[in-house]
Amino acid sequence: MLLCLDIGNTHIVGGVFDGEELKLRFRYATHQIGTADQFGIFLRDLLRENEIPHGDVRAIALASVVPGANFTIRHAFLQYFPKAEYFILQAGVKTGINIKYKNPNEVGADLIAGSIGAAAAFPGKNLVVVDLGTATTLVAVKNGSDFMGGVILPGLRVAMESLRLNTARLMEVDIDEPATYLGQSTRECIQSGLYYGHFGAMKEVIAGYKAEVFNNEPVTVVATGGFAQLYRERGIFDMILPDLVLQGLRIAFENSRPDSKQKSA
Repeated sequence: MLLCLDIGNTHIVGGVFDGEELKLRFRYATHQIGTADQFGIFLRDLLRENEIPHGDVRAIALASVVPGANFTIRHAFLQYFPKAEYFILQAGVKTGINIKYKNPNEVGADLIAGSIGAAAAFPGKNLVVVDLGTATTLVAVKNGSDFMGGVILPGLRVAMESLRLNTARLMEVDIDEPATYLGQSTRECIQSGLYYGHFGAMKEVIAGYKAEVFNNEPVTVVATGGFAQLYRERGIFDMILPDLVLQGLRIAFENSRPDSKQKSA
């Protein structure tokens, strides 16, 4: 089995694959990683509670945008999964995605994994991959293989926290779809601004990509991330795939193996 970890600024999203089947999916707060022992014991306990013997985990694949967590997590693996093969998705790894970035080393591993997952789900297609997490990212992938670049926006929760921390009278609110565009209380105004402001920004960027990057050719818009479901009925996404990054990480790991037939870098 393969244990995949997508380490984000707010949450670690993990999954255990048996071949291509996702057997277990879980979330863990990134700030609660603690020591290598604490995180390693958490993983062992999690597997046991889900009736997966930890010895069945033969490999571990990691995509991280939190460099400060990598040392602790790697040591947790070495201590608690000493026989497992270890893989980290980073620049230079063969993935099937060609990074057309000014500095490929700057591309986040989560963006690469999401692009790999989307390209596998929609082979050969022009893609916009949207990930709504701590940050909201929109990346353009041409012909299912060329990562052209993207946009990074403050995520919905980050935007809300910024208002709360930098104003005297604005409060924390539930992040949800408001009933109307027009708020008639401070709380409703914040909710409407967050939701529809984000919606408008995504629509504008997607429209710009279609004209600027894809020359108005057909484009498939794929979304993932914790807040993607908020916009399910808004018609801007062709597909929402909650496990997109985990699937992309699984594919990247498989492509990295010596017996893989994948040749693209």
